Amino acid sequence: MEFDVEKVRKDFPILATQMNGKRLIYLDSAATSQKPRQVINAVARHYRKRNANIHRGIYKLSEEATEEYTKSKDAVARFIHAKGYRNIVYFRSTTEAINAVARAWGDANVGSGDHVLITEMEHHSNIVPWQMLAKRKGAHLDYVKLKDRSELDMEDYKSKLALKPKMVAVTHVSNVLGTINGVNEITRMAHETGASVLIDGAQSVPHMPVGVSGMDADFVAFSGHKMLGPSGIGVLYGKEDVLETMEPFHGGGDMIRSVDFQESTWNELPWKFEAGTQNMEGAAGLAAAVKYLKKLGMENVRAHEKALTLYALDKLKDAGVTVYGPGNEEIDRRGSVISFSMKGAHAHDIAQVLDSEGIAVRSGHHCAMPLVTKVLNEPAVPRMSFYIYNTQVEIDAAVAALGKVREVLKRGA
Repeated sequence: MEFDVEKVRKDFPILATQMNGKRLIYLDSAATSQKPRQVINAVARHYRKRNANIHRGIYKLSEEATEEYTKSKDAVARFIHAKGYRNIVYFRSTTEAINAVARAWGDANVGSGDHVLITEMEHHSNIVPWQMLAKRKGAHLDYVKLKDRSELDMEDYKSKLALKPKMVAVTHVSNVLGTINGVNEITRMAHETGASVLIDGAQSVPHMPVGVSGMDADFVAFSGHKMLGPSGIGVLYGKEDVLETMEPFHGGGDMIRSVDFQESTWNELPWKFEAGTQNMEGAAGLAAAVKYLKKLGMENVRAHEKALTLYALDKLKDAGVTVYGPGNEEIDRRGSVISFSMKGAHAHDIAQVLDSEGIAVRSGHHCAMPLVTKVLNEPAVPRMSFYIYNTQVEIDAAVAALGKVREVLKRGA
């Protein structure tokens, strides 16, 4: 299918919104993506036609809801090239999925004096759960350093692997730098030392072809809301043999096979990790999002975003800003995220000026405080992030708005 951005844009009702009297330009998809009408309709259709609790009724409506939920997992498994729905566990978010691994896998496999290895470019969701695990178990949390404030120092990685970490947890694509990490090689090297591997795919699965079988990581986590789906549903992929060995993270209904007064036995995969009533409407919406992205073709999605990012990097050269992450010549190693700074302007002020022009960008440490404050040495940075519905015209508008920021700075001088 040929990628037609103007046709795509017509599927997103929110893009017709006026913001501060201007047409909305949404450049914050790394935080959350907008939703096409196909996803909105799928959620509404679930409520209209299939709203019953799954796995709990033998009546037709409940059976249809259960089938819809299971088919959603099948669709996600095919999307990331997993073997099947048994590899797919639904949680509320990437964050909860990583927490589940840190608890259910970490508590059983990490002990006093052991090492867990992550990187300086991680999102808090891939830092804090491991900090908590290290404190619980008396383990050491180590960090792979960055080179040139943009990419992992692989020599440092090799030296840290010599510590024989039990787990290596790394982001596929940095939500601040846009750096695309070589996760296949990172995983291979980790496995050679006996480490398990978790990949934070929150910024990769929505934006490029991702195949978990080729990646060979033990776990991959990502969120529905960043890939056109509803909020409140996230995915944990796990190798089946690894998931089988893990104890459940939550206890309660539906994750059990049997319950007696003093002990219980667990359900089969993936249900043993999904206690209580699940986000059934979220599963319906996520399935619709996957269908939408597959129809576009993930190669086309990546090519569109790559061209937009390259165009934006070129335009920003003369905008009086410092851009972080891989440059134009390294576009193959950069996702559709651009964080930057402007001398004399606070990130929040930049975001406010752009907001006055109807342009939504995020400002702050982007839930990566160690990276922004300790590596980039900035209190906060503004960030543009692009997706399938963005255009070069919108980038031109954002760069022009940065000119207004400079004008404000001059008037205040």
